[in-house]
Amino acid sequence: MTMPPVKMTFHVESRRIDAHGSLSNCKNAEIALDTDMAGNPDAFNPAELLLAALSACMIKGIERVMPILKFELRGVEVIVDGVRQDVPPKMESIRYEIIVDTDESDQRLNLLHENVKKYGTVFNTVAPGTDLSGVLRRR
Repeated sequence: MTMPPVKMTFHVESRRIDAHGSLSNCKNAEIALDTDMAGNPDAFNPAELLLAALSACMIKGIERVMPILKFELRGVEVIVDGVRQDVPPKMESIRYEIIVDTDESDQRLNLLHENVKKYGTVFNTVAPGTDLSGVLRRR
């Protein structure tokens, strides 16, 4: 009898500091949150955090498959833009561009992009409810 796989769990704690902002903590890290109704240019608002999480997911996915695919690169940059719908409030569309500094072939770049889309936790959480699309290209 095989045991079911152990599921990964995550834990984040957030707290309101004042009317202008909040803080989220996870492990030894802290992120300033823009929870001010007027906006706070020194912190990420919730929509920006979602886009940052998506971009981090893409970069982490690339890091995970690089040794498996024996993919060589010098750097990765991800640019993400979202459009918010007012009623009901949600991200109606997200466009991304993954820019990889590499000498790998176009076929290998396509393989890398497919892996990012197939195995990203945040990517696969966001994709079903959002018009999510983008490109992976060479620098």
